[in-house]
Formats: sequence, structure tokens, C-alpha cells
Amino acid sequence: MHKLGRGNRDKVQQFMAITGTSEKAALQALKASDWHLEGAFDIFYSQPQIRAVIDSRHLEELYNRYKDPYADMILVDGITLLCNDLQVDPQDIVMLVVSWHMKAATMCEFSRQEFIGGLQSLGIDSIEKFREKLPAMRAELKDEQKFRDIYIFAFCWAREKGQKSLALDTAIGMWQLLFAEKHWPLVDHWCEFLQARHNKAISRDTWSQLLEFVRTIDPDLSNYDEQGAWPYLIDEFVEYLAENGIVQHRK
Repeated sequence: MHKLGRGNRDKVQQFMAITGTSEKAALQALKASDWHLEGAFDIFYSQPQIRAVIDSRHLEELYNRYKDPYADMILVDGITLLCNDLQVDPQDIVMLVVSWHMKAATMCEFSRQEFIGGLQSLGIDSIEKFREKLPAMRAELKDEQKFRDIYIFAFCWAREKGQKSLALDTAIGMWQLLFAEKHWPLVDHWCEFLQARHNKAISRDTWSQLLEFVRTIDPDLSNYDEQGAWPYLIDEFVEYLAENGIVQHRK
């Protein structure tokens, strides 16, 4: 590594610190990405042959540490213990990113396959490596496409089993968590509007279309087209904002 420039040496050290991989694997991924760190992470996590060998016995030990004593699953108590070991708050949005990586079907639950398969795909076989990965996982929320994927994932993940819609209180909690990352200035008004005027479960269409609204419509609604194909709830929200003098939408 002594032949590398200082900037590239720093990237190798940073890559190794975050992924827990060897210098050889770090160099391989960084060279393949033309020394772009984000690209190197994508290559590392998507190509198993580059990742360090994972000890399956350690994965089983981790799973058994958090597994519920009466079910072959990790449930609320196990996830609380996992968060304690990771030194993160269970309400931290990074745990949503973790669940997304594990392809978890339900909030506050990991099946054996979800937990072990997710850790394998991430190249994790110890709590130390898991903890070291958290900054990179948190950084994924800054990527527009990954944020969208995580946002769409969150709808099915957060809804109650057997339900097609997402309970309003749960949806509001998830929006406040997710849009804190996006710094959407209207999120509190949106939640207040729903509680005052809607007070019903949230459909998948409304959930998906709200992200599109946040992505494409300026907070002052200057580029909002009331002839656009927005769900009625979003149209009503725009009227609510105007009625309450929060924005002055020009019709």
C-alpha cells in the first residue's frame, strides 16, 4: 500500500474500517470503482467473491444470542438487546436500514433466514463488524434511489400482519422518522392535516405518491399543478395549507 498516494491510502483505511475486510479486498473493490468510495461499497456488498469469508458458526452464535426462548425468531426483546449491543436507540432510523438489508417482512421481528442471510450479505459475523457498518448504512439514506427503496420497503414492513393499509399513527411515526432525513418542511403540517381531516389508515398508493410529491413539488407549492394525477388526499392537503395560510398557492 506504500505505493499509493495519501488520498488513496486514506480511502483504503476508511474502507477497511467500515467493512471490516482485508486490505487486499479493499484494494480490489476501490480499483474496480475507480477509487470512488460509494461505488466500492456497492461492489463489495454486491459481489460475494470480494467479501471476506464469513464464519457461519459466529452467525449462528449471534442469532442464538438474540433469538426468542419460545420461538425460532428474534422478537422485540431480542431486538432491544441487539440495539444495546450496537449502542443505538431502537427508534434510530438506522435500524430501518438494517431491516431493509435483511429483507425483514415485519417490524420488530427477524426470522432466522432474514437475520443470518442479511448478515452474510453485509459481510458481518461479529457485533463489532456490525457496529462498524452502521455509519455506511446510515449514509445510504443520502442516496436518492436507496432512500426511495427504503421508503417503499417501510410501508409493508410497518403495517400489521394481514392488513393492506398502514395504521395512521404508525404511518405518521414513519413519516416523521423518514422525512427528518429529507428535511421536508411540511411534514408536521401533513401529519396534523391527516389527524384533523383524514383519521383513517393509509393506502399504499398514498404512501408512494407522497414521496413523489415531496421529491417533485417545492415546499411553497409554486410548481404544484392541481390538474396533476395526485391522490385526492394530497389535493386536500394543498387546500388545507392554503386555507390555513401556511402557503399561498396560486390557482
